[in-house]
Amino acid sequence: MDRQNVTVSLPREIVLRARHIAVERGLSLSRLLSESIEGMVRDDESRQRALRRIRQRLSRGFDLGTKGSVGVTREALHER
Repeated sequence: MDRQNVTVSLPREIVLRARHIAVERGLSLSRLLSESIEGMVRDDESRQRALRRIRQRLSRGFDLGTKGSVGVTREALHER
């Protein structure tokens, strides 16, 4: 996959903390940010696939075992 450089402006304190995390993990700051963003994109792609599956299932509906006919009235269900 081709890489593209980007410029990001972050608060100084965040940059310092991120550098510390990168050093602890044995990564460069650039690599840490790259892996974090790539992970977010993968998670979002997975979430989008799950939403599409859910919408497909909902559009098909579910078999409730009634064969399309409800054998009880609303009034009977809500009798007091």
